[in-house]
Formats: sequence, structure tokens, C-alpha cells
Amino acid sequence: MKLPQGRLRKSRVVTDPREPLADVLDRAVTGYAVFEPQDSLLLDADGRGVVTFVDGVPVVAYHTGTDRGGPPALADLAVPGPYHVSVFELDGADLGPVHDVEDLRVPPGMPAERLAGDPALADSTRRAAPPERRAPAGTEAADDHGAVEAFLEDEEKIEAIREQARQEAKQRAAEWELNDT
Repeated sequence: MKLPQGRLRKSRVVTDPREPLADVLDRAVTGYAVFEPQDSLLLDADGRGVVTFVDGVPVVAYHTGTDRGGPPALADLAVPGPYHVSVFELDGADLGPVHDVEDLRVPPGMPAERLAGDPALADSTRRAAPPERRAPAGTEAADDHGAVEAFLEDEEKIEAIREQARQEAKQRAAEWELNDT
């Protein structure tokens, strides 16, 4: 996916993607955000996520590491933080060609649900979407099913989550003095 360089609005490391998603919605930004997960930041892993917005409402998602778009791209990006997030403003006309690619499109509330785990932000985003982008009841759930399937097919991501859980469990056991003796 090729996008023209936008005007950098904000660039920072966040632990929760909710913050930039809410900010983009509140400020009705037209442009895109680039999400670089901790794997990319710390381990030189490939893959960034790009989410485009019109008036603060997500339209397209794409993952550079897996070359997937739409709901599967959000599944690829849904990893534990932190994230380095850069938000760029761009003229809506420059986004038109990308927004016309149906395989890249996402329902308005899905990034807030999948990346931030925030149903209230997802509802706010859906309400801010233009009427033609508001999903009929059950439509986003059907798209969520595809994202879940894509996530479950990614064995590396599942193993990384398991390993992180193991490390956190060991750390908590040590803190609570529950060591094996």
C-alpha cells in the first residue's frame, strides 16, 4: 500500500493504542497512523500497521510485515504494547485510491475493539461514521470472525503471547514468593 507522505502531527511511544485512536477521533483527523509494535521497536521484526482515517473514523488497515489488509491486518497488529505511533494528516483526495480497495477496508469500530479493546471508543467511532459506513447489526461481528480466524492461524503470534504469559507468571510467582523448592 502506497500513501503520500503526510504532515506529521504527532509521534510518540504509547502503551495503549486507545490513546492515539481516541485523539484522532476527537480531532477528526483525515490522514493515517503508523503503529510500530514492540517487536519492531525492540527486535527489529518486520511489520508496521497503517490505519487510515477520514474525519477521525478508520477506513483502511494494512500490515506491512504480512502484506494483509482489512480485518486480518488488525489481527496481525494486535500484539501487546508498547507501540510507536506516528499520526500524519493528509488530504482526503490523496487517500481515495487506497480507500477504494475493498480488501483493505475495516468497519469503523473495529480498530478500537481489536487494537485498544475499548467497546466505548468503538461505539463512539461508529456514531461518528457517515451513515453509509455504519455497519448494519451483525456485520462487524461477521468481520470480527474473519479477524479471529486470521489471528488463530498465526502460530508465531500465539506462541509469542504464550511465552509472554509464561514470563509474566514466573515474575508474579517470584514476587509472591511462590518459587518451586
